[in-house]
Amino acid sequence: MIVIAHLSDLHLDGGRRAADRTRAVMEYLDGLPHDLDAVLVSGDIADHGEDAEYAEAAKLLRSRHPLVVCPGNHDERAAFSRGLLGEETGSVLPVDQVLRGDGFVLAVCDSSVPGAHHGFLEESTLAWLDGVLADTPRDTPVLVAFHHPPAELHTPYVDEIRQFGEERLAALVDRHPHLTAFLCGHAHTAAATTFAGRPLLVAPGVVSTLRLPWEGRTGSSEHVHLDEPPAVAFHVLGDDGRLTTHYRVVVDRR
Repeated sequence: MIVIAHLSDLHLDGGRRAADRTRAVMEYLDGLPHDLDAVLVSGDIADHGEDAEYAEAAKLLRSRHPLVVCPGNHDERAAFSRGLLGEETGSVLPVDQVLRGDGFVLAVCDSSVPGAHHGFLEESTLAWLDGVLADTPRDTPVLVAFHHPPAELHTPYVDEIRQFGEERLAALVDRHPHLTAFLCGHAHTAAATTFAGRPLLVAPGVVSTLRLPWEGRTGSSEHVHLDEPPAVAFHVLGDDGRLTTHYRVVVDRR
């Protein structure tokens, strides 16, 4: 059995609230009595893309479990690369990463668009992903992660800035049947749907929770719940290849 913890949208801004919520989630994961196969943090690590925010993130995102972090629309690639990947100058190129675990592969794509809030996978990222899939044996499941969902979630505020050009990503599925699922964040709500015939699993937000259209007052511009606790997803790949996801709320008991 393979277990991957998935959190998203920390929006660290130098303030206590975001830091405390992130710390609570990381301490919860590190306090688990069993080892996880991976921890995925799917974007919007910083709120303003500043070096100081990534310095804070580097301290908070320490884990005894293998951990991989990707950028979101609030992140800035060069500062992200300097602060979290140890690059001296930082790169403006897409931050694409692969974690090859025992019995699975986690391919993490950069769907951010510099200077914009919507998502899009650059051709270089799609070519890189195609190569990762081609180099992985067909009996090894590959989970593909990024920040922006490539499908509508029926949440207008998020759907306007989702991942576009998604038909190019969908074309990879037919060529690579071991592409098992897509994982993302961005929506600040736990959600499960499908994309290109595969599960599309959305992590809840750490810093806040999206107010669904039928939860808010008509005409209200209030998009988020700030009083809901942070949460995390656990994606479980069984020995039979079946994928199950659990969502767990995290309460800071300090």
